[in-house]
Amino acid sequence: MTVRIAMWSGPRNISTAMMRAWENRTDCAVVDEPFYACYLAETGADHPCREAVLQSQSTRRETVIEDLTLAKPAPIYYQKHMTHHMPADCDLSWAVGMRHVFLIRDPAAVITSYLNKMPTVTSDDIGIVRQWQLYEAITRLTGRRPFVIDSADVLRAPAAVLQSLCAALDVSWRESEMTTWPAGARDTDGVWASHWYQSVWASEGFAKPKADTPELQGSARTLAESMWPYYEAMVRHCLS
Repeated sequence: MTVRIAMWSGPRNISTAMMRAWENRTDCAVVDEPFYACYLAETGADHPCREAVLQSQSTRRETVIEDLTLAKPAPIYYQKHMTHHMPADCDLSWAVGMRHVFLIRDPAAVITSYLNKMPTVTSDDIGIVRQWQLYEAITRLTGRRPFVIDSADVLRAPAAVLQSLCAALDVSWRESEMTTWPAGARDTDGVWASHWYQSVWASEGFAKPKADTPELQGSARTLAESMWPYYEAMVRHCLS
């Protein structure tokens, strides 16, 4: 049996470092944002590396879903998903057989990191509202609440959080494989990696947490404040 793990997060949320932790396991294969080309084709969004993304992945959701649900590349198949890639009317029935995890982060930290890579940011860009909606939808679909982990907790104590997560997902805990990894790019990185993944390429493990919450101003601060209730609603369900 292949264990299929769907990890749901927004951008700038240590999601690629988390993918590294799982990919470094010898029993795990990963896929990086498989619905990205679908999202770009459907929305027309002007993202870095847009044409390369459209050429690198299928733009048909049915084709992507077939791989996610039927492929058996390893005993564990880890799927890194961006919440904003999933439109409000999309069919989630394919996700019933997955083991779901939601990776959350303080909105101020997400927005600060996003603005380091992009000139502007909107609520749709960072997917926090959509993350909460998907959490509720998957709860209804599966009849149980998905697991939630906070990126700040991961950075403070990666071994402890990942060990708890592995226990919750009913997979073995492999500390030496999941807390450190070789620096550099991976063949599994999406073609957009050159724009977004420089920090992860330089890393050999999870970064140390930053001491202070970013101080935002103007519209960025207003956006962070409007996202806070959704983040706070999910914090309540974090793995202890």
